[in-house]
Amino acid sequence: MGVKSRMAMVSEFLGQLTLQLGGGEPTYPTVVPEPNFDPDKDAARIETAIKTKGVDEQTIIDVLTKRTYNQRREIAFAYERRAKKDMISALKGALSGSLETVILGLMKSTAQYDASEIKASIKGLGTDEESLIDIVCSRSNAELTEIRKVYKELFKKDLEKDVAGDTSGDFAKLLLALVEAKRAEPSSVIDYQKIDEDARALYDAGVKRKGTDVKCWISIMSERSVPHLQKVFERYKSYSPYDMQESIRKEVKGDLEKSFLTLVQCFENKQLYFANRLQDAMKSKGAKEKVLTRITVSRCEVDLKKIRQEFKAHHGKSLYQTIAEHTKGDYQRALLSLCGGDD
Repeated sequence: MGVKSRMAMVSEFLGQLTLQLGGGEPTYPTVVPEPNFDPDKDAARIETAIKTKGVDEQTIIDVLTKRTYNQRREIAFAYERRAKKDMISALKGALSGSLETVILGLMKSTAQYDASEIKASIKGLGTDEESLIDIVCSRSNAELTEIRKVYKELFKKDLEKDVAGDTSGDFAKLLLALVEAKRAEPSSVIDYQKIDEDARALYDAGVKRKGTDVKCWISIMSERSVPHLQKVFERYKSYSPYDMQESIRKEVKGDLEKSFLTLVQCFENKQLYFANRLQDAMKSKGAKEKVLTRITVSRCEVDLKKIRQEFKAHHGKSLYQTIAEHTKGDYQRALLSLCGGDD
């Protein structure tokens, strides 16, 4: 093995290592850094594409869906130097509809995108609870901490206050407990006694009694580490005639039920949860574009590759083919490019 390839292997290994240490969880992105990156060249291509009569959407898709967020930012700086105007405003003016939503989403970091989606779901009349649950109940501690920070920077408001002001009852309490990101970090020590106590407490607070002690459920599910909870749910089956998901369906209803189910499904297999959400979004004739866009854009630099694997394993068809069947035009091309390949 030459020195160069050995160096390449070492740097790749270190890259993986920092990904794991940095975010606490390994990442499985479909969008990775373009190796021969030239922001000036990309900016020139985008400028020409925007100026073209009728707009050259394909070039915009080719460039921006194949660069990471950090690279897209560099392109935006280079564009501004060249064109003397803001690239995001120029893209807004040039694009429309679903494609515009995807491309503008890509111009935000993952945390900025999540923060904006939360803001959009609680702005104006009525709350889009589904979106709120989808994001808050599926993000890791590290992600939620970052979303909180970015939310404050973007909107000059506290995420907790906005969530509390827009939801009520136990549903609000659960979301707030999650947003506070007090979840314990995974430990190398397995505490069997604590696992047993928590499993017993979940059973005593729900199935065993009349009515549900939701407060107990919230504190266990928002404060314990994910590996610990996986073992708790396993142990829970020795106390309860129903598993955790069935117990939730029996004990609570509405948004609270959806939230607890989302949490438990994400603790058990987060990428499968997203794969199932994508499948549901594309069940009907017209795809639920909102869900499709949100998962694709928010996870393409996180774990979309793993979501793709789970999708194929559980739904018998590749995510790529399913998107191709349920979408069309430029929107389809952008999503397929972010999907990053057919399994």
